[in-house]
Amino acid sequence: MPKSSKKSESVTSREFTPYKTKRGEEYMNEAQREHFKGLLLSWKSELMEEVDRTVSHMKDEASNFPDPADRASQEEEFSLELRTRDRERKLIKKIDKTNDRIDDDDYGFCDTCGVEIGIRRLEARPTATQCIDCKTLDEIREKQIGI
Repeated sequence: MPKSSKKSESVTSREFTPYKTKRGEEYMNEAQREHFKGLLLSWKSELMEEVDRTVSHMKDEASNFPDPADRASQEEEFSLELRTRDRERKLIKKIDKTNDRIDDDDYGFCDTCGVEIGIRRLEARPTATQCIDCKTLDEIREKQIGI
């Protein structure tokens, strides 16, 4: 992900080389699994660097401002940063689970219907566990139920 924090889990804004499928290639073969493992490990590494930057930033910037407005601004900034890091912590857990799925040869197939999720969808969202059709149906159900 870029240096700025983002809510999205998508890796489309990151620099990576898209996987080029070969004619007649089996889906989720060793080369594809290695491609996604590398993608996930690099993403996790970038998130961990953000955590380190946040810790050092909060240590360096922690001041007891005499002005209540300045103190409140700093507290709000730290609060937003910590919320973002918490979201990223959850994403790191998701990345770790996805790596486990790759190791177990269970990666790339929809949890709901079992069909192939697809290389391009997985490159856009490497932690995806559902094909686009099942995910769309889930989102429609969520809207109807009002979750």
